[in-house]
Amino acid sequence: MVDLTRLNSAQHQAVTAPDGPVLVLAGPGSGKTRVLTLRIAYLVGARGISPDRLLAVTFTNKAARVMEERVSQMLGGQKQALDGIWMGTFHAMCARLLRREARDHLPIKSNFIILDSDDQESLIKRILKEMNINDKTVKPSSVHAAISTAKNELIDPQDYPSSNYRDQIVRRAYLRYQELLRENNAVDFDDLLLLSVRLLQANDVLRRHYSRRFQHVLVDEFQDTNTAQYELVRLLSSENKNLFVVGDEDQSIYRWRGADFRNVLRFEQDYPGCVKILLEQNYRSTQTVLDAARAVIDKNRDRTRKALFSERGAGEPIQFHEAVDDRAEAQYVVDTIVSMVASGKAKPGDFAVMYRTNAQSRLLEEAFLRSGQPYRLVGAQRFYGRREVKDLIAYLRLALNPDDELSLLRAIGVPPRGIGDRTLDGLRAVAAQNRTSPGQVLLSLGTLGEESPFWAAFRGRGAAMLADFGAQLAGWSSAAENIPLPILFDRILDEIAYREYIMDESEEGQDRWDNVQELRRIAYEYENRGLAAFLENIALVSDQDTVPENQEAPTLLTLHAAKGLEFAQVFIIGLDEGILPHSRSRDDPEEMAEERRLFYVGLTRAKDRLYLVRSLRRSSYGSYEDSLPSRFVEDIPAWLLKHSGQRRTSYTSRGFGAYSIGGYAPQDVTWAAGTGQAKPPSQQAGPVVQPRYQPNYRVRHPVWGEGLVVDSRIIDGDETVDVFFDSVGFKRLVASLANLEIIQ
Repeated sequence: MVDLTRLNSAQHQAVTAPDGPVLVLAGPGSGKTRVLTLRIAYLVGARGISPDRLLAVTFTNKAARVMEERVSQMLGGQKQALDGIWMGTFHAMCARLLRREARDHLPIKSNFIILDSDDQESLIKRILKEMNINDKTVKPSSVHAAISTAKNELIDPQDYPSSNYRDQIVRRAYLRYQELLRENNAVDFDDLLLLSVRLLQANDVLRRHYSRRFQHVLVDEFQDTNTAQYELVRLLSSENKNLFVVGDEDQSIYRWRGADFRNVLRFEQDYPGCVKILLEQNYRSTQTVLDAARAVIDKNRDRTRKALFSERGAGEPIQFHEAVDDRAEAQYVVDTIVSMVASGKAKPGDFAVMYRTNAQSRLLEEAFLRSGQPYRLVGAQRFYGRREVKDLIAYLRLALNPDDELSLLRAIGVPPRGIGDRTLDGLRAVAAQNRTSPGQVLLSLGTLGEESPFWAAFRGRGAAMLADFGAQLAGWSSAAENIPLPILFDRILDEIAYREYIMDESEEGQDRWDNVQELRRIAYEYENRGLAAFLENIALVSDQDTVPENQEAPTLLTLHAAKGLEFAQVFIIGLDEGILPHSRSRDDPEEMAEERRLFYVGLTRAKDRLYLVRSLRRSSYGSYEDSLPSRFVEDIPAWLLKHSGQRRTSYTSRGFGAYSIGGYAPQDVTWAAGTGQAKPPSQQAGPVVQPRYQPNYRVRHPVWGEGLVVDSRIIDGDETVDVFFDSVGFKRLVASLANLEIIQ
C-alpha cells in the first residue's frame, strides 16, 4: 500500500484525484516531484492500473531516472513493478513511437538516425551554398533557429509564411532541409515531435490505439511545453481524457526555446471541467523569501495567484547590498562567503551565486581566484574557456607572437576562410623544410605576395588565401607594437567579421556576443599596460586545474541553470536595469514578464538566506557608467530588506522621477538600528549604534590574520570596517559577519 500519511491536504488531493483532466499548479518548493511520483505509485499500487497503461513525460533524462527510482521504492523497491511503463522525455517517447510505426506509416525507415545540433547546422550550411547564398549575409544558425521554431509551432515547410526576402530563403532552405533529411533516413530533434503529431493527426486508427492504450498520461513541468508537445499529449489522452499535468506558469523561463506558459491557460479552456489544485505550502524557503518572491511575481498578468506560505518562520531579512562598482560587487560576494565559513555559520557548499548572463561570471571567477577560494561553475564553461573567448585570445596571442603555432591553427579556421587541412599541412611542411614557423611563412606571403620565396610551394588558390591571411597577420603584428590594445581588439573584430560569425537570433548567439563584449571591456582595462600584460594576466587566471571536481565549494550559475535546484544561501548579483531585466526585454511586455519570472525562480532557490547585490556603476571600456537598480527590487516591500553598502538616496529612471528601493522614498523609510531592516513609516528607528572598532585598533581575522583598522562607520544600522591586513592589504568588511577579534 502506498503511504500517503505525510502529505498535506492539497498534496493528498492531487495524488488521489479522480479520473479526468487534472491541473496541479505547484509553487516552488511545494513538493511537485513528490506529488507526481506518488500519483504514479498510487495509480499502480492502490488503483491497480497496469504500468504499461501509463505514459509519464519529463523534460530531462535525469528527471525520468529519479522518478522511476522513487516510484520503485514506493512500490516496495522492486524495479519490475514498473515493467512496461512509458517514462522519459518527450523526445525519447516520440522516438520510441516513430520507430514502432515507421515501416507502415512514415517516409523514413525505423533505423533512422537523429542528427545532433552540429550535424543540423552543417546541413543548413550545405543548403545555403547550394542556393548561392553567402553564409556571412544569412547566418546558418539563424536559418536553423527559424526552422526549429516553425516545427515546434507545427508549421510544415510548404506552409511557412514568406512575406519578405529572408522568410523566402528560410522557406526554400526548410523544404530542401527536409528533403535531405529523408534522403539520409534522418530526423532532427524537432522532427521527433512534429512527425509524431502529424502521424496521430493523419491516422485516426493509430490515434485511438495509443490513446486507448495509455489509460493515464502524466506530464511534468507542463509550463515548459511548446505547441507541438501540447498537441501531442492532447492526442495521446483523447480517448480516456485522464491527463494529469503538473507545473507552474510562474516558473516558465524558456520562451526562447519555444516554451509557452499559456499552455496552462489553454488546458483550462480545452478541459473546462478539469480539477485544479494549488500546491502553496513551501517546504524550502523562509516566509521572508516567499513574501519577497510573491511581491515580485504578482506584478505579472495571465496567471493564477498563489498564496505561498511556509511553516519555517520568517527567517533572516533579505540582505540588499549596493557595491561601489562591479569589482566590489564580486568581492563582496567572496568576502561574505569567506566570513560566513570562517565563523562556522555555513559550509562552502551552502552557497550559490546566480546571474543573468554567462559573461557576469568573469569578475566572480577572478575574485574567487584572488582570494584563493575554490568554486564550481555550473551550466557553462569557465569564462576564459569559452569558445568565443578562446578564439579572440588566439588572435591576440598571434598578433603578439606570430610564431605561436597553436594559436595560428585555431585562428586561421575561425571564421572559416576556405583554408582546408591539406593547405595547412602544406604550410607546416614548408615551414619545417625551411626551418621557420608557419607564422613566418604567412608573414612572407602576406607582405611579399608572389615575390615571396614560399609562393611557388603552394598552388595558386591556396597561396592566395594564405597570403590574404598573412597580410592581415602582418597588419596586426605591426599594430600590436604601435596602437593601444582596445583599438587592436576592435580592429581584429572588424577585419575578421567576428560579430557576424557568432551572432544569430538565438539566446546562445547573444550570450556569445556578450562574452566577447566582456573580453573587450577587459582589454580596455589594459589600455595603458599593453597586450603582453593582458595576455599574461589571462594565462594566470585561466588555469583549468584550480578547482577539483569533487571539492565542496560555492556554485556559480546562471538563473536559467538554477531552475529545479535549491541552496541554503543564495546571492543574486547584477540587479541593475539592463542586466536583470535584460535590455532586450525593455520594449517587449512578454519578454519583460519572462525576466520577472526568471528573477522569481532565483529568489525561490534560497532556503535560509538571500542576498541581492548590485553596483552603483559598471566598467565600460576603460571608464565607468552609472547604473540604476532593477525595477524588480523596487517591488519587494522595504521591511523585508536589510541594506548595506553604498546607498543612494534616490534615482531618476524610466521617466517617472524619484526611484527608491522597496517602494518607499528615502524620507519615508527608517532603517531599524542594529539590523538595517526597513520598517514602514509608522515604525520609527531605535537607538543609534556606536562603532566598536576604532581607527588604529589591531584586529585579527580568521582567514587574513592581523590588520590595522583604518576607518569605521555605521551604515544603515550595521558597522562597516576598513582594515589594512598584513597578508592581503585593504578590505572593507561588515562587522557583524567578519568575526574580527580586537587584539590591541
